Formats: sequence, structure tokens, C-alpha cells
Amino acid sequence: MADLSRRLAAEALGTAMLVATVVGSGIMADRLSDDVAVSLLGNTIPTGAILFVLITILGPISGAHFNPVVTMVFALRKELEASAILPYMLAQILGGIAGTLIAHVMFDLPVFQISETVRTGSAQWSAEAVATFGLLLTILGGLRFKTDAIPMLVGLYITAAYWFTASTSFANPAVAIARSLTNTFAGIRPIDLTGFIFAQIAGALIAAAIAAWLFAESRNQIPPIIPEGTERP
Repeated sequence: MADLSRRLAAEALGTAMLVATVVGSGIMADRLSDDVAVSLLGNTIPTGAILFVLITILGPISGAHFNPVVTMVFALRKELEASAILPYMLAQILGGIAGTLIAHVMFDLPVFQISETVRTGSAQWSAEAVATFGLLLTILGGLRFKTDAIPMLVGLYITAAYWFTASTSFANPAVAIARSLTNTFAGIRPIDLTGFIFAQIAGALIAAAIAAWLFAESRNQIPPIIPEGTERP
């Protein structure tokens, strides 16, 4: 791990680039097509792709959380020092907000906006809980079995979750807050944030609890079958 200042810079930069991609690709997709399904696809692919890139290049520096509930779970697992928890979360939130503003500048839109897109109700909240549960389960499973595949696993999971969840898978309080500041394709009303964030926290905690049991090393694990004639080590 790098020193804390570099880690925080990586978290802020990564979250900014992630949100700029989410918001920017949403604006571009909405401008290029009147078909909402096509626009969503145009929003989905860049998001999955940028996650692969960002986790690959920034993961070795900060762990590439880019997400307060990921930081929360790593803190609960004692894999992040207590003194870094709030700085990580603050860096993620501020980075996400910066990403939204940068997207507005790139598309010549008013820099400061408030979203009017309604995203509320039990279907949306349950979708966010499921989306965040799946994201954390993907990360923790990757850490347990195939660490070098995590960038691809997370990118592919979010690509899928855009389409199988009613909320289009925010799964990230920092991203949700940032998206409340854009009245574009990717927006969410600020008043709807509370339900989303509580659902995301719940999904993350459930995933952490299940992963602790599901991915635990078994003391009674059956050894792999060794072909006849092969010497045991």
C-alpha cells in the first residue's frame, strides 16, 4: 500500500473518472438515440469498461474501493486501518462530485445542477440492495479465489447488473450522491438518496456476512484427486 495521501488521491481520482464515465456516457447515449434501451446500453458498456481500467491501474495503490460501502466492509474485515476509513469515504464522495461537474463541462451543460429524476419505492430499494450485495460478493469471492481477475469480475458484474436490476445498479453511495447533482440521463433526485444509501449499506453488510461463511477455508476440505502413478509432494 502507498502512503495515505497517494491512496486518497487514487480513491478521489478513480471515483471522479468512474462518475465522469457514468454521467458522460449517459449524456452522449441520450443525445445519440431516442430509444431508452439503446441509451442504457450506451451507458452500460463504458461503465463496465472503465471499472476494469481503473481497478487495474489504481488497485495496487489504494485497493480501488471507489465506494464507501466497499470501504466499510474492508474496515469491518480489519483490512483497512481505522484512521483511513473516513478519509477514504470523503475522497470518494468529493471525487464523485468532481466527476459529475467535469462531465457537465465536457458536454457544455450548466455545471451545477440538481436532478429531477424520480427513483424511489420498494422495487428500487430492493434492487439497490441486491445490486450492492452482488457487487460485494463478487469482490470478496475474487479476493478469495482469483485476485488478479477482480477488475474483470467487477466490470462484468456491473455491466450485467445495469440490466437485471430495476435501479440500473448504482450500488455505491458516492456515485449516488454525485448523480443527484446532474439533471441528465443518469440522475437521481436528492430526496431519493436516503432510501438508496440505506439499501446499499444493507446489501453490503449481508454480502459480508454471507461471504465470511461461504468463502471460509474449510479444515475438512477433501484433497484434490491425484492421478494414479503421480507422486504426492
